[in-house]
Amino acid sequence: MRVLLFLLFCLVVSPVFSQTEGWATFAKTKFEAKYNEKAGEYFLYPAFPQALKDMVGKEFELEGHYLPIDIEGDAYIILSKYPFSQCFFCGGAGPESIAEVWFKSKPGKFEPDQYIRVKGKLKLNDSDLEHGNFILVDAELIK
Repeated sequence: MRVLLFLLFCLVVSPVFSQTEGWATFAKTKFEAKYNEKAGEYFLYPAFPQALKDMVGKEFELEGHYLPIDIEGDAYIILSKYPFSQCFFCGGAGPESIAEVWFKSKPGKFEPDQYIRVKGKLKLNDSDLEHGNFILVDAELIK
């Protein structure tokens, strides 16, 4: 009984946002198409919910599929809720289904669509078109 209570306590007070809740919380973000003068086309701009804004700077976990869109030499990857064939870039999923992950140190090579779990500090981006809307910094690979 004590072990069960301890596990329940750890689950309730854990400072890390679980990977299941992460994608679900990202999905609550509303996007509006706005014209970008500099690029000369429309882009989806996010309006983040307050619950997600409250998570900025806190540890956040995600599980997903590695997308082979990384830049050689950088310690970052794109993590997707869906495999490559269904992802935001190829399959029509929304921008809430991908996250940019910046590792503390380069984690090594991944296979396309490899399912991984990461933990990092959440950062939100609502204006820089060179980056994703959902970013994990100081991230670590969780085995």
